[in-house]
Amino acid sequence: MNNNNNKFEPKILGIFCNWCTYLAADLAGVSRMDYPANIRIVRTMCSGRVDPQFIFWGFKNGADGILIGGCHPGDCHYIEGNYKTLRRYLLLKRVLKEIGINEKRLRLEWISASEGEKLQRVVREFTEEIRSLGPITEDRAFKLNLIEHKK
Repeated sequence: MNNNNNKFEPKILGIFCNWCTYLAADLAGVSRMDYPANIRIVRTMCSGRVDPQFIFWGFKNGADGILIGGCHPGDCHYIEGNYKTLRRYLLLKRVLKEIGINEKRLRLEWISASEGEKLQRVVREFTEEIRSLGPITEDRAFKLNLIEHKK
């Protein structure tokens, strides 16, 4: 870690399931649980809808880390959406590593609607982890551009 990272405030994209993790974020807010303001939350109907293109788009457009939140396995409103998420997540981590992006910049968590405290803890931990990694470099963003152009 260099000294410039002391002032570094990471930009984190949170992609949260409508039925569980998004409601946990709402619960944390209503309960006045504070967590770092570094995260910008996007709600999706199911974590199973998180397309790998969303992850690449996020990193290409300035996200230093991306947190995917979904229902606990077995609790998905769409039966198996979170299982699809888990498979994609494991594959995405390998792809990110292959193109030189630290795989720790992508995290998946199962957080139910009643787990506002867990959401608070996870966002704090992830923000600190991304802060310790430093900003994503423009070189990585360039590699993401190459992925988009190969389609």
